[in-house]
Order: sequence, then C-alpha cells, then structure tokens
Amino acid sequence: MNPNFEAGINIAIKIPKSKYEKTLVFYRDILKLEVDEQPIENPTVSRTHKVKFGANIIWLDCVDNYTHTETWLQLTVSNIEIATKYLESHAVETCDEIEALPKNMHWIQDPAGTVFNMQER
Repeated sequence: MNPNFEAGINIAIKIPKSKYEKTLVFYRDILKLEVDEQPIENPTVSRTHKVKFGANIIWLDCVDNYTHTETWLQLTVSNIEIATKYLESHAVETCDEIEALPKNMHWIQDPAGTVFNMQER
C-alpha cells in the first residue's frame, strides 16, 4: 500500500465576501489574467470565478461566513480507497464535513491546516 500522490491543476482560494470584489479586480484588471464567473450551487460558496493561471486553474470562491482567506489545493491519486487507508495509517484523517464531495473524493488537511481535495484521477 504505497499510493502515488500528484498535484492537481486546481487551486481554490476561499475569500471572505468583504474582500471578494477587490480580489476580482486584482486578478482581472491589475494582473490582466483571464477571469470568468462560473455557475455554482454550493451551500458555502456564493460565487466563484475561474482564473487561468498557467497550467493551473485558480478558483476564486466567495464565502460569506469566512473572516480570513484560505488556499486549498488538489491532490490526485489512482485509487482513493488505498490512498485513504495509507493516510489513516499515518494518522491523517479525512475531514469530509468541510464541503460536500462526490464519493471518489475526500478532504484532508496537513498539520498546519492547509486543506487538500484528494480525488481519483
């Protein structure tokens, strides 16, 4: 049981509502990156914008109930069950209560509190 973790292309930045518009202006008007609003139906994210960031995608998520910004990263694995068991054997628990996810994904955190969306390739 030795899963291969790889970085995914998605980076989510959870932004408090009070800072969201200024953040959009920064990415769209100051950095002049391609920024497109995307439809979203999520109980914790009220708006989201997709930003092309080289080979990656940054998701600017407006969260009404946050007081500070958080950056969430994506991990991909070939088998979610094997990866989950491996992490559990190293005292890393899933924390799927953070946001609703499909069955082939889990939320995990590093010891500093960085959130990762772990999903099957």
